[in-house]
This record gives sequence, structure tokens and C-alpha cells, in this order.
Amino acid sequence: MEVLGPKGPFKHTGPGMLDWARNQLMVAEQIMDNPGGGLLFATTAVGQVRAALAESERDEWRPVIELLEQVEDQMVRRRFDSARAGIQRVLEGLAAGGERQPA
Repeated sequence: MEVLGPKGPFKHTGPGMLDWARNQLMVAEQIMDNPGGGLLFATTAVGQVRAALAESERDEWRPVIELLEQVEDQMVRRRFDSARAGIQRVLEGLAAGGERQPA
């Protein structure tokens, strides 16, 4: 067996980060209220997107990051309709490249 190095978590950076983030959020939006782990995966996905944006250290992502924190809280409290609306606002903010604050 050949061990090439640690297999830690992959950091999402660069030009592919926004596509990855959008995909993660779209999946989270679809499965957050599914029984059998949907909520767990969805909150994890939202948290990973939030962390990736925070690690980019770009100030324009701050409103999106704050909104993702609210989305996570709404999901945990099982307020799925408002969480979905929040994810849509985040997706709009990502499409704008963080240049404008999501409503």
C-alpha cells in the first residue's frame, strides 16, 4: 500500500469556488426537510460554504456569510420556508459576486 499524504478536507478556493458553493446550496435547499439525514447534510453544506467564503477573506462576502449564519439557524429551528428564502437570497448574492448585499 502506498501512502501519498494526508487526505484532509479539500479547500474550495479560486474560480471554481462559486460554482461549488451554488451547487452545495441548491442541494441543501432541496433536502433540508428530508427524513434520514437531510437536515444534517444541509446544515453541514451551508456551514462549509460559509467557511469557504470566510476563508477567502474578501470583505464583499461578509453580507452573504451573515445571511448563511441566519439560514443555518433557521434550518436547525426547522423554519424551512424562511431557510429556503434565505438560500435564494444567498444565491442571488453569489451571482452578483458579493458586490451587492442580498435583500
